[in-house]
Amino acid sequence: MNNTSKTNWEKLDSLSEEEIDTSDIPPLTEEFFSKSRWWKPVSSLSVLVKIDPQTLAWFQSQGEDYEQKMAAALRIYAQAHQVESE
Repeated sequence: MNNTSKTNWEKLDSLSEEEIDTSDIPPLTEEFFSKSRWWKPVSSLSVLVKIDPQTLAWFQSQGEDYEQKMAAALRIYAQAHQVESE
């Protein structure tokens, strides 16, 4: 799970608005907005979960946001197995 960006952020930050190519972005139409919907993100819960020390150490080695990565891994697992239980 290495999400290191290969984007040259310094070059991107140095571009002016006129230099940014937006030709591949479709215009926002009334149809787009008629199909869109607002949603409020579900707030997260704090729970106590027992995990082995090696698993925790691995997630911690992935960076300061290791808790979010653990939550994402659980969400992916749950979604992958949701079809089986339905």
